[in-house]
Amino acid sequence: MEESGEKLALVNDREPEGLVSIVESSHILETSHVRELCKELPPRTVGHTWQLTYSTSRHGASLKSLYRKLSTTDSPVLIVIKDALDEIFGAFLSHPLRPSETFYGTGETFLFMLHPRFKCFRWTGENSFFIKGDLDCFAIGGGSGHFGLWVDENLYMGRSSPCYTFNNCCLSETDDFRVMELEVWTFT
Repeated sequence: MEESGEKLALVNDREPEGLVSIVESSHILETSHVRELCKELPPRTVGHTWQLTYSTSRHGASLKSLYRKLSTTDSPVLIVIKDALDEIFGAFLSHPLRPSETFYGTGETFLFMLHPRFKCFRWTGENSFFIKGDLDCFAIGGGSGHFGLWVDENLYMGRSSPCYTFNNCCLSETDDFRVMELEVWTFT
């Protein structure tokens, strides 16, 4: 009886194993951020270990390097960005980021803001412009020429705009933002 009670508590809490390790590894995430995100992550991530797969402070600022780091995984991906105004936001991707001719991914993909306030933007069903990787940028969400989240090849400049895919607001305080730190987490 005790064993099943412990498992039930773990599922209900949806707190990742190694929470302390996640926060210690990250230059962005705090305990409260991880807890908020865990409430929104799809069930297939529960019970998996968060792995810091790419970080601009550890691996440099290069989209090609980011693609290389993700090339061997089929895990969903969590992208977390801290900008020059100390705003924290990002995206959960149903599939790893990679160069692609067209948009790909599923309705599990979502955008979020973490700081100064938490808000999650889920798929509206309006279109399927989830994830698009180019050699000179990547984009999450779209419609009418606007991307929910767009970041350049140097992982330095970005832009966030309202888009039909997620009916989101601008994730950063200003449409254009400067990336101070970008982290990519996978689930192993």
